[in-house]
Amino acid sequence: MARKRPGDRAIFFPWERRRSLFSGVGRAKPLAAALGMAAILLLFGVRERTASGVRSTRARIGVITKGVDAWRADHERACPPSLAALEEQGYLSAPPIDAWGRPLRLLCPGFGNPRGYDLMSDGPDGAMGGLDRVE
Repeated sequence: MARKRPGDRAIFFPWERRRSLFSGVGRAKPLAAALGMAAILLLFGVRERTASGVRSTRARIGVITKGVDAWRADHERACPPSLAALEEQGYLSAPPIDAWGRPLRLLCPGFGNPRGYDLMSDGPDGAMGGLDRVE
């Protein structure tokens, strides 16, 4: 028959049990993992929503560029008074707004090309001339 060791006891009182620093964390580990995964998915969702907004705005800028070019071809390379005027006269099929619902900006003459124009969006934050503007 096996001998009992002096440290082995069959009955434990609450004050006799060994307590470690992580003894009550067993149930919290899956919860912490689930919360961490939810936070990661939320961050990726926000990032993808911003990226899809930028792609959508760039596509809309491409369509509006064709309308501005048609206006300039019909009016001896003159700049249109505004994007709203282009929409009223039928040069634009869609309203000149970005993916975040703010109007696009038309600068004529442009900064880089004095004979051309610049068409841009203020970007997701809406700050004029911010670092996240879409051109």
